[in-house]
Amino acid sequence: MNAPIARLYMLFAVLFLVLIGFTSRWTVFEADGLNANELNRRGVFEEQQIRRGRIRAADGTVLARSEAGQDDTFTRRYPNGELFSHVIGYSYTQLGRAGLEQSRNEELSGKRGELGSVVDRIIGRTPVGDNLQTTLDPAAQRVALSALGGRKGAVVAIEPETGSIKVMASVPGFDPADLRSTETFRSLANAEDSPLLNRATQGTYPPGSTMKVVTAAAALDSGEYTPTSTVDGNSGIDISGVPLANSGGRDFGPVTLTTALTNSVNTVWAQVAEDLGKDTMAEYMDRFGFHEDPPLDYPPEQMNPSGSYVDEGRRLVTARSRFVDVGRMAIGQDRLQVTPLQMAMVAAAVANEGSLMKPRFVERIVDADGRTAERIEPEEQARVMSRESARELIEMMAQVVREGTGTAAALQGIDVAGKTGTAEIIPDQDVNQPWFIGFAPARNPKIAVAVTVERSIGGQGGTVAAPIAKQVMESLTDG
Repeated sequence: MNAPIARLYMLFAVLFLVLIGFTSRWTVFEADGLNANELNRRGVFEEQQIRRGRIRAADGTVLARSEAGQDDTFTRRYPNGELFSHVIGYSYTQLGRAGLEQSRNEELSGKRGELGSVVDRIIGRTPVGDNLQTTLDPAAQRVALSALGGRKGAVVAIEPETGSIKVMASVPGFDPADLRSTETFRSLANAEDSPLLNRATQGTYPPGSTMKVVTAAAALDSGEYTPTSTVDGNSGIDISGVPLANSGGRDFGPVTLTTALTNSVNTVWAQVAEDLGKDTMAEYMDRFGFHEDPPLDYPPEQMNPSGSYVDEGRRLVTARSRFVDVGRMAIGQDRLQVTPLQMAMVAAAVANEGSLMKPRFVERIVDADGRTAERIEPEEQARVMSRESARELIEMMAQVVREGTGTAAALQGIDVAGKTGTAEIIPDQDVNQPWFIGFAPARNPKIAVAVTVERSIGGQGGTVAAPIAKQVMESLTDG
């Protein structure tokens, strides 16, 4: 080959490499940036051409699917309306995504890993979404929503051994189909009762006496106390220099920790927390998952951490803060705010003999051909307490339901363990936040629950929340 031909050959080779470089830059390496550019409508059109995967409940019920429309586009459908609206969320090109539609968008839109996405772009293949098999139980969800009876609040039910979420109900809800209208979306987003808010993961409320379960776990597992340890249960004992009263001002005298939990004696548990100290209380709260977003397959911006808040600016602080009254925090008062999901995790950790499993919505990812592409295995989040301590606490919580404040949660022929809570919101108007957390059966539990009803007039945990929990536990332990 003579020199001129060689130079011409090299010129064409360089031009060819430059062409490949620019093509790869726009189609592969900088594709995400182009797709995110609000002036580029190609991404929106491509998204409408993808048949998103189906989302199914544990029993196979289709919760979300895509239907073919005009011009080779697809529209998302939600055949069960409000049933799982907060969990499933929505996916519309004009609004974006929420819920599982957002957190599992990669799988649902057929982008299984960066390599598969790059190959699809290079060969021009339109991806087909994978399907999600969730852990959700439609029958139990209906029971929860019916039991709430239109009252604002939330119910969460978790399998203690696996972390599988069976129920996540939040009232009020919404029908994802209505959100196809941007006017309706704006109306719901600005509504006073916040129907788009998932109260189970975003709502934060004072936990009342359900927090005594966390305090009891710290007391038993630290080795400082046993179920038979005796503490003064009289009313009016100074906590942080200010007298603390028991419910109704009742004096109990010296009582064991078991009796103190059964009868929800404020002064006992406040003294226990002061004795343990802020560091110990904070350590066990951390083990239960307080102060951080739960490791759930759900959008982070749709979850709130549970913890203590100071009034100035509502800045999140831990139990170690100088702003926290540890004694009152330990009985669910002071500045403590929690989510229903967090308290369901507390109940589940105790039920699972001290092992807190990571909560999850998705069981399997199934490809378009029906093959399991990925199985989501149960994973331990933390060892909260020893098995021995957990078994002692389980028996104490079972006593609460047998003859204490939680008798309304009792099931026929099945031992239930639990704890009620009644947080005063506006005392002079008798506005309360009723709670119940628990699990059933007390030994070898199948399900753990947390129930709260928002701003109930005169409502108590034992009379308002416990009966709701009873119905949900019954639906999930039947047979």
